[in-house]
Amino acid sequence: MTTTHLLYLHGFRSSPQSAKARQMAAYVAQHHPGVTFWCPQLPPSPRAAMDLVAQGIAQWPGAGMGVVGSSLGGFYASWVAQHKGCRSVLLNPAVHPARDLERYIGEQTAWHDPAERFYFKPEYIGELRALDITGQAPAAPELAIIAKGDEVLDWREMVARYPHAQQVVQEGGEHALANFGDYLPRVAAFFALA
Repeated sequence: MTTTHLLYLHGFRSSPQSAKARQMAAYVAQHHPGVTFWCPQLPPSPRAAMDLVAQGIAQWPGAGMGVVGSSLGGFYASWVAQHKGCRSVLLNPAVHPARDLERYIGEQTAWHDPAERFYFKPEYIGELRALDITGQAPAAPELAIIAKGDEVLDWREMVARYPHAQQVVQEGGEHALANFGDYLPRVAAFFALA
């Protein structure tokens, strides 16, 4: 089944301006111009973020769509893939965001525009717990790209969380996955982009 619609979900404090989001968008535009590509700016509230995504992809064909998610976006991508029955690519995905983001409650700055501020509320932790599908068998194939050198998340937790996924575990690297461009052909092939 070819993928005609591709969703990209950025991480915590990130945006559609992230290097990986821009690389993915440029690659799709150049090599697969017929594919519908969407990378929304996600609000800080996990529930609001998934409501926005669910509305945006409501008319998308489950079997004909794919989702790519980085970090917290990887956690969200697993939820989306489970609900739409679509393939997913997870880039250094957050495994326990309810645990890990607790220390970020309060005012935060946006990664790509430090002048932009948002408030990460205590109730968002509960919203993250409500979206956690850990332990459920994936509804469709998964590809996880994991860097052992991730300085934010533990690569061993990522490997353990996605036992059914095709896993690419790279030596070294970092959370931002600076060499993501090297993986774009593999990602495109995994989705069989139209």
